[in-house]
Amino acid sequence: MLLKILTHISRVFVGLLFIYSGFVKLVDPMGTMFKLEEYFSEAVLDLEFLTPMALVFAILLVVSETVLGIMLLVGYKPKFTVWSLFAITLIFLFLTWYSYTYNKVTDCGCFGDAIKITPEQTFYKNVIFIGLIGILIAGLKYIKAIPSLKIASITTYASIGVSLLITFYVLNHLPIIDFRAYSVGTNIAEGMKYKGDGEVPPIHDFEISTDDGDLLEEMLAKDKAMLLLVNTVDKADEEGLHEVSKVAAAAKSKGYEIYVLSSDGMMYDEEELGKFKQKYNLPYIFGTCDGTAIKTAIRANPGIITVNKGTIVGKWNWTDTDDVKL
Repeated sequence: MLLKILTHISRVFVGLLFIYSGFVKLVDPMGTMFKLEEYFSEAVLDLEFLTPMALVFAILLVVSETVLGIMLLVGYKPKFTVWSLFAITLIFLFLTWYSYTYNKVTDCGCFGDAIKITPEQTFYKNVIFIGLIGILIAGLKYIKAIPSLKIASITTYASIGVSLLITFYVLNHLPIIDFRAYSVGTNIAEGMKYKGDGEVPPIHDFEISTDDGDLLEEMLAKDKAMLLLVNTVDKADEEGLHEVSKVAAAAKSKGYEIYVLSSDGMMYDEEELGKFKQKYNLPYIFGTCDGTAIKTAIRANPGIITVNKGTIVGKWNWTDTDDVKL
């Protein structure tokens, strides 16, 4: 009787947490991709041959977490579900142990950008989860389909379909929920302030570095400013660069100051930079910015951000240039 009660408690707790963990990453799968790339890097696990597959792994992970959580709650294929959750948690357990033991990845990204916890905290969370899943393994016979096998099956396959649709939409536009420090309505200057509690402010590596110095303060004072973010030029969408160029021209005619930000090495080569400006008709202010800051600010390459007196008022993927409001 006690095992049955503990199994149901664990079932609800583990199921809900996996659904939440999966969903907050499902709405921003590129964030998970960037985190996996960090784990695959030479400085961490030295598995760089897996980097090209990081997005595929990210999609599989976030969809699996969400769907397995739902499967556990509705009781569909309990043996497969519980052992799959055990395998995923075991992998997370190793990664978070490795992260905090060797101080390799300071933010594991287990809850995306929604909740920030340290690798050590996440490791102990996973230890607890292994224990709870151990209870589920022991009490497998008590996990039944709710309310029926047919409905549990339909719910499972529907969740797979919805999860994939959300992923497809987000990858072609922007996250449907923005948990990051650069969400619409955020004042950049406020986000850069130190509060005296020893914590690094949420925005701490954003800049517009030029030969004339950092123009960030200048940009924050503008009534109408547009940022065109091109993280890595060779990975930027060719069509996208032409599309944001058209939007920039329209914005310029309406009094916007245009700033093009990139982390690309091309920014330090006057000849290459000149060719780039001419090819895409971008005769604007160019500045360098940290690549991580750009990827955090917008999940698009290229992407557009409009700013009014330091406050972010709009963000768009290049695929949504028709929706840009000026």
